[in-house]
Amino acid sequence: MFLKRMLIGVLSISIAAPTVFAQSAPKQKKPNVVFILADNVGYGDMGPYGGGELRGAPTPRTDELAKSGLKLTQYLVEPACTPSRAALMTGQYSIRNGLSLVAEAGTPSTLPGKAYTMGQLFKDAGYATAIFGKWHLGSAPKSLPGAHGFDQYYGLPPDVSWDSATYVAQAIQTHSYPNVPDKVLYEKGPWITQQKGNGPIQRVKPFTMEVRAEIDNELTEKSIAFMKQENAAGKPFFLYLPFSMGHSPNLSSKQFAGKSRIGQYGDKLMEGDYHVGQIMDALKEMNIEDNTILVFASDNGSTGQYMMTYDRLGLGAPDMGSNGPFRGDLGEATEGAVRTFCFIRWPGHIAPNTSSYAMFSIMDFMPTFAAILGAKLPTDRAIDGVNQSDILTGKSKIGNREHLISFIGADLVAVRWKQWRMYFRDMNRTGTGQQMLGGIAANSVPMYYPKVYNIEMDPHEDLQLVNYESISVNAFKAIQEYLASVNKFPNPPPANLTNFNQR
Repeated sequence: MFLKRMLIGVLSISIAAPTVFAQSAPKQKKPNVVFILADNVGYGDMGPYGGGELRGAPTPRTDELAKSGLKLTQYLVEPACTPSRAALMTGQYSIRNGLSLVAEAGTPSTLPGKAYTMGQLFKDAGYATAIFGKWHLGSAPKSLPGAHGFDQYYGLPPDVSWDSATYVAQAIQTHSYPNVPDKVLYEKGPWITQQKGNGPIQRVKPFTMEVRAEIDNELTEKSIAFMKQENAAGKPFFLYLPFSMGHSPNLSSKQFAGKSRIGQYGDKLMEGDYHVGQIMDALKEMNIEDNTILVFASDNGSTGQYMMTYDRLGLGAPDMGSNGPFRGDLGEATEGAVRTFCFIRWPGHIAPNTSSYAMFSIMDFMPTFAAILGAKLPTDRAIDGVNQSDILTGKSKIGNREHLISFIGADLVAVRWKQWRMYFRDMNRTGTGQQMLGGIAANSVPMYYPKVYNIEMDPHEDLQLVNYESISVNAFKAIQEYLASVNKFPNPPPANLTNFNQR
């Protein structure tokens, strides 16, 4: 449906800086910020979390990064790509911008023009800003990176993901458009795009399977060139590099094809690790690593067994990752879907080779960066992220977050309060027989009473608890606070792909 729709459519709260930052700001340059975002890489994939070599795909540069900075072990995201990226960019739950499902071309799901993003935060602070890779927040002019503070954008069409490289090839294979020449299909299909400032989107080249395989090389090269240019100009920069590592189909470059022991997913892990190392080396070469905050994180947990369909040879090497000890896959609200990896390095501010079990949401980066910059966030909207700078500097072990709510579409489906996870809708696999699908293909149904799990005692969520009254009051309090904020700042219509009676 998505392929057909896409081809048819183409064809026919004010935060003050902590004292430590306020005192040091006049004495040194503003820190550069580099945010590298992997795509659907699970908690159990990377070396510092027990993956890497043990997963058949060594990640030596990520191991090095972890030793030089902070590793978060309770880094929490939203259930899918668009929701997590919306939360990262705005510091808000994705539902507050109508993006609580994966954005699909031809639907109203698009970032509102009034959204205040991380790109605008840094631009307002005098930074050069760039994004190279995947935006996935909509293609309306009001939604583009250039409309939200980014000076440069190069990457995918802004409303699709990495699998769009397969669209035309699939249409050709299935004879979906038998009277349309292949050349025309590629002309009208997805193209790599670029944008300068808030100018028009420009098409660069068709996004084919061959381009997909080599795209991260190109994105990394452009990222390094951007950093060198701005550093030479003496301007602080914010680089957002959401590359393709982890997202099916994981077609690796020629350099890494066949390098791992677990197939193309492992090859892409190793390639992504190499690109992270290239960014680290470039910062060192420019002698600015001490004044650069470097973040490497994933937007979601990994895909699950439904990615067996990408095991094209049927040899037991599916295009899927590992969520470690946690249950569930990308697209669900389970711990395995919303808990993944994150490393943060800032020499002189973040102690090397440290780890934090504090609950840290992808939304928290926005207010944390604002605090470091001494910038104010808008007060005409709810900001769900919290300032976690004390975790970075080691002043706090527990941080400023103790709960997190999860949404899928219009539904509030789960809440975390400390080590407790409470579900209000039951995640069910859909389909029949071998086509029973979970993860992003799962369905959810309402329940009369919540399901409750103790994530620390039972990380795989195998033991459902019934004596939860002692903690439910705290979970329900968090929900009531959210609902009160919606009364003050109403949400737009929620994302929807199936119930058209809602509109």
